[in-house]
Amino acid sequence: MASVAYDGLKANCWPLDTNVIAIPFARMLRKRKRIRLAPAAMPEREVKKIAAEFLRPLNQGLAPIGAAVGFEDYVESAYRTTRLPLMAKSTQSRYESVIKLHLNPAFGSMCMRDLTPFTLQKFFSGLASSELSYESRDKIRDVMSSILSSAVTYGILVKNPIEGVRLAPAKKGNRVKPYIDPAKFSALLVLIPEPYATMVHAAAFTGLRPSELIGLRWRNVHADSITIEERCCRGEWGAPKSKASNATIPVNGGVIDRIHRLKTLTLEIKAGNAVRRYPAVKSCGPDDLVFASVTKGAPMRDNTILTRFIKPAARKLGMDWVNWQVFRRSHATWLKLAGADVKDAQAQMRHSRATTTLEIYQQFIPESQRRVVNKLMDLTGTGLVN
Repeated sequence: MASVAYDGLKANCWPLDTNVIAIPFARMLRKRKRIRLAPAAMPEREVKKIAAEFLRPLNQGLAPIGAAVGFEDYVESAYRTTRLPLMAKSTQSRYESVIKLHLNPAFGSMCMRDLTPFTLQKFFSGLASSELSYESRDKIRDVMSSILSSAVTYGILVKNPIEGVRLAPAKKGNRVKPYIDPAKFSALLVLIPEPYATMVHAAAFTGLRPSELIGLRWRNVHADSITIEERCCRGEWGAPKSKASNATIPVNGGVIDRIHRLKTLTLEIKAGNAVRRYPAVKSCGPDDLVFASVTKGAPMRDNTILTRFIKPAARKLGMDWVNWQVFRRSHATWLKLAGADVKDAQAQMRHSRATTTLEIYQQFIPESQRRVVNKLMDLTGTGLVN
């Protein structure tokens, strides 16, 4: 049980450590901290009651001793070494950015035990007046929840204090997520050099994620289908995103032909005043990559392709919003335009749930819905108002 020393003259009460305590993920320190609990005029008996209440969470095990570790120290010594390495590289990058820009500045100097529901709710309520979108605020909450959840797992906290913390409503309604019109897509391809144009073509007509395209090997490309069995995200190899993602999907013959056409292409790359020529495909053995870097044959990086080749081409057509996710969303929407059944679209997109395909990826208003709306005037017998 924690002990208390009481100074009756000044009406000060403070916890007193008599032994060196090893706090997980922190250095061993011995500190004596004076905490003012009541005014000098208050009777000693009342001050002792306040002191007992102050120490109650620690004495009853509601606030583990390890909760005294600082938030920034915990993130640096525990979270970054245990949880972050288990995530994909792209996810790690996003989480690191949130921690650096938002969480450390707000909570870095606080102890883990000081992160109460009230403290957290006050922080997230304050974000309502910032310029951050609802999605950004939600991401900050997700990262904080991940950190505090790990602290519960490791015995630093008894309960995750962010449970029940709410965000202010979004200032705008859900915006319609864009997809590329098929006609504009053809114009976009013309502006993108090979082999990246073929990658974009394959992404839009198969729905493959960029990491899956980068991890595609020649043994995965069949006469009328493609097998997704691994992915490569910015140098990190791994299994597909989910069990549903690990599948063989049918592919239009034109896509397969365009992929094989890469074997016949020679690419010209400017190197200063000179021009160097490289084969688009260095080697096409079963285990060789379909899309490899032009000069070294190493795995590509999706963000480099996006910023150097796709974005500049899209800007010329007034489509600044184009990215890899848009190609996958376009594929889902084109499936609906072509009359695909919901379950067929789900299987082609390799989603675990059909609702993901319908609610997130397919961006399309059916003509049948338009016809029903247009018939409302006929039902009510009213026309245009002059």
